[in-house]
Amino acid sequence: MKTIPPLDLVKQYQHIGDEITQAVAAVLASGAYIGGPIVEAFEQQFAGYVGVSECVACNSGTDALFLALRALEIGPGDEVITTPFTFIATAEVIQGVGATPVFVDVEAHSYNLDLGQVAQAIGPRTKAIIPVHLFGQPVDMTRLTAIAAQHHLAIVEDCAQATGATWADRPVGSWGTIGCFSFYPTKNLGACGDGGAMTTNDPAIAAKLRMLRNHGQSQRYLYEMGGVNSRLDAIQAAILTIKLRYLEQWNAQRQAIAEAYTRSLQAIPQILPPATLPGGKSVWNQYTLRLRGPQAPSARPAQRDGLRQHLQSQGIGSMVYYPVPLHLQPVYAHLGYQPGQLPVAEQLAQEVLSLPMFPELTEAQQTQVIYALKDYCGA
Repeated sequence: MKTIPPLDLVKQYQHIGDEITQAVAAVLASGAYIGGPIVEAFEQQFAGYVGVSECVACNSGTDALFLALRALEIGPGDEVITTPFTFIATAEVIQGVGATPVFVDVEAHSYNLDLGQVAQAIGPRTKAIIPVHLFGQPVDMTRLTAIAAQHHLAIVEDCAQATGATWADRPVGSWGTIGCFSFYPTKNLGACGDGGAMTTNDPAIAAKLRMLRNHGQSQRYLYEMGGVNSRLDAIQAAILTIKLRYLEQWNAQRQAIAEAYTRSLQAIPQILPPATLPGGKSVWNQYTLRLRGPQAPSARPAQRDGLRQHLQSQGIGSMVYYPVPLHLQPVYAHLGYQPGQLPVAEQLAQEVLSLPMFPELTEAQQTQVIYALKDYCGA
């Protein structure tokens, strides 16, 4: 029995290691380690990939979201609507600029924001919406942009898990006021360290983002605003430039793996595979299923954890994203959310499990995963 990890970065490196080594060596020999032509070239290429005029690289996806809110001058007294079913970075940046996160429940089939509830949550202090294209599945941006336009709200797209995903054949990160990307190593386009980027079609916003990421400087030693140090280093830019050439191929491999999972899992009554929304193309950063079981909420995590333990006993890794939704996290207790208030997010937190998903996952490995799932469920 061979061990199957939830993801395998080593296999990816083995395929392109020589290219990365040469690119890194060239940066080291150049002496230009922060900013410079290599970073600028990557920004131009990534802007073209996303289909926007401007890309501003930074040092993480979290900083991308933070700088986006700063550029939009969102701060104390303002509210930003977002999802409770995501990584904490999405919400902590709202708190980080002094604004208040307003959590809206999600859809059971897509795991993304329930847009009907978004419209109901808009109030006089609402300044922006942060949709998260969770697990690589795009939000219905046609509908969301209409809602935002009606209420004169900015959209900051959290594209951390969805580089290459599209809605209505248009890339995520090109729909909102600003798109925010993470290049954390586990992402579809991952660096060999931290990295992030912001995309926009507004040159004035891009200019502001460039100042904010570099201590607020408009030119050397002339500071227009309070900024931060959030620059993508040239080594990561060189690595990302190479990986960008392979991204469409890797995303296609993820899509083929997801389709094979879904075909096989539809025959197991206890398992609800993730949905693919009409109009959207997911890039499957995660393949996250739901394990249907007892109606008693207290029994759901135990059953999901039982499946996870069974997979582990068979040498198969899996992950739980996310076991406690954000509105019930201690850090947000002051907001006053109560258990049961956002029921879909709370149920998903008890039921979801992410299977191994990476482009190099072999057919034999996938067969091993599916066999173990069927064995646990008695299918």
